[in-house]
Amino acid sequence: MAITTDLTTAQIIARGEAHIVKTYKRPPIVLSHGRGVRAWDTDGREYLDFAAGIAVNALGHADAGIAAVLAEQAAKLIHTSNLYYTLPQIALAERLTAHSFADRVFFTNSGTEANEAAIKFARKYARLTFNAAEKTQIVCFDHAFHGRTVGSLALTPKEAYQAPFRPLMPDVLVLPFGDPTALEQISERVCAVFIEPIQGEGGIHEASPDFLRALRARCDQVGALLVFDEVQCGLGRTGDLWAHAASGVQPDLMTLAKPLAGGLPIGALLATERVAAALTYGDHGSTFAGSPLITAVANYVFDRISAPEFLEHVQRVGSYLKARLEAISSPLIKEVRGRGLMLGIEFAGDLAASVVEQGYAHGLLLVGAGTSVLRVIPPLIVSESECDLFIERLIAILAKL
Repeated sequence: MAITTDLTTAQIIARGEAHIVKTYKRPPIVLSHGRGVRAWDTDGREYLDFAAGIAVNALGHADAGIAAVLAEQAAKLIHTSNLYYTLPQIALAERLTAHSFADRVFFTNSGTEANEAAIKFARKYARLTFNAAEKTQIVCFDHAFHGRTVGSLALTPKEAYQAPFRPLMPDVLVLPFGDPTALEQISERVCAVFIEPIQGEGGIHEASPDFLRALRARCDQVGALLVFDEVQCGLGRTGDLWAHAASGVQPDLMTLAKPLAGGLPIGALLATERVAAALTYGDHGSTFAGSPLITAVANYVFDRISAPEFLEHVQRVGSYLKARLEAISSPLIKEVRGRGLMLGIEFAGDLAASVVEQGYAHGLLLVGAGTSVLRVIPPLIVSESECDLFIERLIAILAKL
């Protein structure tokens, strides 16, 4: 069947229901186009997008620069596989290492894949460095989200996600997030510790600088690698280029993805030379990762996001939005937390799904983080006036609830 615009919304949804695996519960709307922080459906309704494709669309919808780079590169070279060098991939690796702790980059197609790569890097490094076959344990923290593939899912300790797919990757230890006394359980059997400096799906919980410093020290004591998962919180979302920057702590590995190519699929694992040297030809790979098409766009997006004036905008608007949220007088709001444009509204009850559902009728695209928290993760280009409109519509939703 052709892609056509002469179908009703109900007809389009019926086609999707008939042919797409039902792993997502979608609302009865069909998005057709967007511009900036706004999107429209096939019935012409306009929405203020405060989900940003789950923190992906950092530059909003239909960014002219992305479209231009995409068209220019598509006319030259789209795919070569990783059997060959391409300049866009090398240029992006240079940008990422120049602006971070890292010396080398491994490209993937998603954040989950980046975390899977980090697992392999950590296991291989530990085996070579310590010559200890039993140094394989990986530590993660409660409420973490590191992905849905079998390895990364083992590091995502949510029963509903894990139960249908056990047995998962073994030798994983889950510790309480933010509890420094629990770090004593990280033993010399541990090869790596994975942590999100700010948990996304787990409810917008931020690890304190003191906790990250204690974690760094413990990893050094037992010879474990420290892995920062900045798939959602990194790349300008907090107002700093990296969410961990405020702590002054540097990891050994860091995973990135969501906003890096402005909506195109890409992930990256950043590594120090010490760790990267453990990998050799054939140890890991990807057919599609780091294609010239997507890395050409990612170079453009990274330059936009990493510019000081862009990060200052995120800090300013993020502070404004948080203050507006904290000023809402509603018994339904328990707490507002987060940093930059990665904020969470915790409700006094399991109201997140209801707020998201009511959002469609009020012209809002929203996303939850668990049952009681609403994630507020708009495109990073959002303005203060658009934040005001969001607040106005959110207050109307809360009043109705």
